[in-house]
Amino acid sequence: MPCASFTSGPGSATAADGDNNNNNNGDGYFSVRDFKLNESTFLASLMPKKEIGVDRFFEAHPNYDGRGVLIAIFDSGIDPAAAGLQVTSDGKPKVLDVIDCTGSGDVDISKVVKADADGCISGASGQCLVINTSWKNPSGEWHVGYKLVYELFTDNLTTRLKKERKKKWDEKNQEEIARAVKQLDDFDQKNVKVDAAKLKREREDIQNRIELLRRQSESYDDKGPAVDAVVWHDGEVWRVALDTQSLEDDPDRGKLANFVPLTNYRIERKYGVFSKLDACTFVVNVYNDGNVLSIVTDCSPHATHVAGIATAFHPKEPLLNGVAPGAQIISCKIGDSRLGSMETGTGLIRALIAAVQHKCDLINMSYGEATLLPDYGRFVDLANEVVNKHRVTFVSSAGNSGPGLSTVGAPGGTSSSIIGIGAYVSPAMAAGAHSVVEPPSEGLEYTWSSRGPTADGDLGVSVSAPGGAVAPVPTWTLQRRMLMNGTSMASPSACGGTALLISAMKAEGISVSPYSVRKALENTAVPIGDLPEDKLTTGQGLMQVDKAYEYIGKCQNTPQVWYQIKIQQSGKTYPSSRGIYLREASACQQSTEWAVQVNPKFHEDASNFDDLVPFEECIELHSTDKTVVKAPDYLLLTHNGRTFNVVVDPSNLCVGLHYYEVYGVDCKAPWRGPLFRIPITITKPQAVTNQPPQVSFSKMLFKPGHIERRFIEVPLGASWVEATIKASGFDTARKFFLDAVQICPLKRPLKWENVVTFPSPAAKTFAFRVVSGQTLELVISQFWSSGIGSHDTASVDFEVVFHGIEVNQEEVILDGSEAPVRINAETLLASEELAPVAILNTVRVPYRPVDSKISALSTDRDKLPSGKQILALTLTYKVKLEDGAKVKPQIPLLNDRIYDTKFESQLYIISDSNKRIYSSGDVYPSSSTLPKGEYNLQLYLRHDNVQILEKMRHLVLFVERNLEEKDIIRLGFFSQPDGPLLGNGSFKSSLLVPGIKEGFYLGPPPKDKLPKNSPQGSVLVGAISYGKLSVADQGENKNPEKHPASYRVSYIVPPNKIDEDKVKGSSLSPKKTISDRLKEEVRDAKIKVLGSLKQETDEECLEWKELSTKLKLEYPKYTPLLAKILEGLVSRSNIKDKIHHDEEVIDAANGVIDSIDREDLAKYLALKSDPEDEEAESIRKKMESTRDQLAEALYQKGLALADIESSKLADLTWCILSKEGDISPSLAATEGAKKDANKTDDQSKGDGNKPDQFEENFKELKKWVDVKSPKYGILLVTRERRSGRLGTALKVLSDIIQDDAEPAKKKFYELKLSLLDEIGWTHWATYERQWMLVRFPPSLPLF
Repeated sequence: MPCASFTSGPGSATAADGDNNNNNNGDGYFSVRDFKLNESTFLASLMPKKEIGVDRFFEAHPNYDGRGVLIAIFDSGIDPAAAGLQVTSDGKPKVLDVIDCTGSGDVDISKVVKADADGCISGASGQCLVINTSWKNPSGEWHVGYKLVYELFTDNLTTRLKKERKKKWDEKNQEEIARAVKQLDDFDQKNVKVDAAKLKREREDIQNRIELLRRQSESYDDKGPAVDAVVWHDGEVWRVALDTQSLEDDPDRGKLANFVPLTNYRIERKYGVFSKLDACTFVVNVYNDGNVLSIVTDCSPHATHVAGIATAFHPKEPLLNGVAPGAQIISCKIGDSRLGSMETGTGLIRALIAAVQHKCDLINMSYGEATLLPDYGRFVDLANEVVNKHRVTFVSSAGNSGPGLSTVGAPGGTSSSIIGIGAYVSPAMAAGAHSVVEPPSEGLEYTWSSRGPTADGDLGVSVSAPGGAVAPVPTWTLQRRMLMNGTSMASPSACGGTALLISAMKAEGISVSPYSVRKALENTAVPIGDLPEDKLTTGQGLMQVDKAYEYIGKCQNTPQVWYQIKIQQSGKTYPSSRGIYLREASACQQSTEWAVQVNPKFHEDASNFDDLVPFEECIELHSTDKTVVKAPDYLLLTHNGRTFNVVVDPSNLCVGLHYYEVYGVDCKAPWRGPLFRIPITITKPQAVTNQPPQVSFSKMLFKPGHIERRFIEVPLGASWVEATIKASGFDTARKFFLDAVQICPLKRPLKWENVVTFPSPAAKTFAFRVVSGQTLELVISQFWSSGIGSHDTASVDFEVVFHGIEVNQEEVILDGSEAPVRINAETLLASEELAPVAILNTVRVPYRPVDSKISALSTDRDKLPSGKQILALTLTYKVKLEDGAKVKPQIPLLNDRIYDTKFESQLYIISDSNKRIYSSGDVYPSSSTLPKGEYNLQLYLRHDNVQILEKMRHLVLFVERNLEEKDIIRLGFFSQPDGPLLGNGSFKSSLLVPGIKEGFYLGPPPKDKLPKNSPQGSVLVGAISYGKLSVADQGENKNPEKHPASYRVSYIVPPNKIDEDKVKGSSLSPKKTISDRLKEEVRDAKIKVLGSLKQETDEECLEWKELSTKLKLEYPKYTPLLAKILEGLVSRSNIKDKIHHDEEVIDAANGVIDSIDREDLAKYLALKSDPEDEEAESIRKKMESTRDQLAEALYQKGLALADIESSKLADLTWCILSKEGDISPSLAATEGAKKDANKTDDQSKGDGNKPDQFEENFKELKKWVDVKSPKYGILLVTRERRSGRLGTALKVLSDIIQDDAEPAKKKFYELKLSLLDEIGWTHWATYERQWMLVRFPPSLPLF
């Protein structure tokens, strides 16, 4: 995720005291009280550069401002129209390319169409689009696709647009309501008494219109308009045009023909804006031979802000320039719009590919996540290749998870080849950008900036840079600049400073190497803070560009080498580390010996004879404290590396944090500074000896930015902590960060955090989980800007009380049998109340893929720099929900890992049978509420190794379904093994005494409590807790998930019990003779063959007709056959003569109707059958089937009658009106409907006094079924429509749609659209058309 927080604006500039940093921090400011901010210093503080020596560097080298340097911004996507991102300081284009590496803006444009004689094409959304005749298209082929525009916009922009669009929609809707209310008022004045049925229905129709409009206003849910895309090749390049009329109020704006065609941004560097309302910039790129269009927008202001800090150029406002205004950039969007702004493996890998393709000098990545394995994973492997082989310097944020130790994130803080940046705030930044009342007296690290070391002992943070700025943001934010702070801002500040160095190196002909650049930054940084352990916070210190430049000049003839460090504790072969990290109490009790291997690593293009063979350095080794860390004095280092031993003796150290280094210096050139460093971090915890086990820290004094760390050896047997903080002695409010961190092998750091604000002196209590026997770091920090302006010092008391109940198995698995699970519990610390609670609240159903497909991706953006082609595996899972539920897919092998995984990428989408997308996700799946129905879940995996993908073809996926509150199962506890079966001996609670174990049983859930739709093999999952919290209320103690020391409990669903009735029923002996049974089997087989015949061609239709005629002669009164014939006619699609076909349907329906004795059927259905009488039940089912066949025949007959009537009426109206001039068929249909509406329900629709066949048929259908049901309701809608009661027709249809439990039926919504058009509610019709593309997309989206 992005490592930043946003503030809407820079805030008001106050005449606060000027800023000052200790001269040791490199700011070059005088005492904080020696000056006040003026306009110049205020503007400079908004884009801090002086802190890292940029002003001094520019003064000496004004042309080394980033010129000749290309930076890849791995982020959320840059807006090329943003302020300061148009040109460089020397007039070159600023943004050379804009790429969506995630695929979130991809549009499938594989559909190709040709223009008609009028120059029109059919767009992918169904719109008729007019082509501009001046567009050059030699092939005449137009690729079409569409995109729902909200999929391209950020949540903030979408919210703003929805608000604006809803306001306009409401205005139009209110007009229609007012019109309908007036119509009702006019009707009531005209008809004082409404006794006649016709008048009652007319009035009801008007009322229905009013109700529908009001109801729609309440249920309005704007999914956004669709933008049609048209792509063609003009003989030289691919061209793109968009139709954005749906975004405009003015019908003459946004037309496709008026669009100025774009091509891939890299070619012409042009961009577009969707509309004035959204003000959102976009660019386009075409891939895969014209079959994929990428519409690129940003998914957050983050990237534009980052790019502005690094490179913005404001010729009229030079103080607001970025650090390297002469540098150029490419934008690599790694934040996926489908996931908010979360990075994906696909985006990360494509970004690396793009950086190499564009020959970038630098990468800035202000993104990151926690990791369980440092310096590990596929992205890290490829990043290493980019740095080591292609000489790209990689700068990244360390993370915003501080101030606890070991909170640096991946990749910036945990990867050896990446320069990790911490966030620093100077007094000037505090006074100007943050507008604090009184700035701090000296610069400091932001409170939230992540700290090292990594889990394997590496320092984590390389250097620090200013972590806040007021920088450019995208135009859609409707502002030019915004204040953001985070290591996300520190990273581009450092990256910009690095660009200045590379600019200078290129200009002076110095070979550029990421190794030498990094060494210069680290060896010339100014320390922040006076203590050795401050390096874990700030790295080597605040980077200084001018000093680093001088260093590079001196070192230009030295070898370009990265000194790889691998450390192993003597006597152990695994794992190796990059530093020495003694965190646990056992490691701090005696000396340990470590083997340190130093391997000089050259770039891959290094020459064996010129670089490797001559390399030999005499290294003098130094220890920062020889009483604790002992190392040899000298080392002769050659290309093949050397190993030496280090002895660490922490036994005499006091409790707390200690940091040391062993570093190597070139004996012949000591001015080069440390060539390599071995960081040694020791956290010596204090033991807990009190009874009961508790630790108190009293009268800790806090000022803004102050941090107190305490390290505690968690007592054996402890599993949770109850802590109390008391703050006193202050006036204005105080904000504290509370963090508790533990490091466990192969896990992300176990971290509890809380932010507490005290408006006045008070106490607060918390509970959190701990791991027994592991060192706990407790961090209390006053936020850096909290309490500024007040001279009171806050006093804090903190008390920690350890609790714990140990059990013989933390994760409990019930195997599906009736047997309970025995649990032994004990307390090792103090007496605890044993009060076990367990619930099952989630169902996990396993699925195997029903289909798998491996495909090679296009070479445009999915070919690695090594030449390997990336492949994709698409797995399809079928998921059926019997009821609506909240579900979440889980892939145990892949979830929760982005960087620390050897697999490249994963993404899933969930869609229904209509291809409507309900959910998508990646490594962090989210829960989605799905209605009842069948779904396809497609999982998309990428890798360049086909063998790895082949192994994953049958990957097991779980779908988790949350149980409703009423279905949550509370498990029982028993004191006897037979308790669950006998129902006695329940166990409630007990007092555990140290040293005495107590046993009890956890019973399985009762079989009648198992949730439905939990098939065999599925797993019910929940939580179990054992102790009682003294700081919790009664409700929290009843929910084990709210207990900090809760564990997982699961129950494997066994096979269902055998249905004895079915077994018994299947053994009944048949009563029919073999001859009769044989005849029936033959007859049914023939009917089955008839039903299987296709009718797609004329020949197939003729074959079907011949067979149906033959069977009808053979079985003239057999209703199932006649129903099958009707079904075949209705399902036919290639209909040439619609009226003739409707007449055939009517004849077939009449055949079914006439074959049924309706009087006998009605009599039988009126009787009640005995469910115990199997023969009677069999007859009942047969009769119900006959009734359904009768109802279907009446229904299809009614539809055909209405269709014939409508067609004839439209033809007649057309003939009459065409004599008066030109008229469209749609107008003819409308006029026909108006004529139709003047007749009553019972009035003849034909000539003379012939009865109304439709009405008679409808009345017959009403006798047998509910005509308002989804199955038959369309006929009721048709009836109301033909009577001119369009409001009632629409209400009936809306109720049918709402009550239909099945997936949405397209025919219902098409009918709804036609009714809205006929009524004239254009605003609602437009809304529904937009929804049609959501409910019934023509295809699934691209991954």
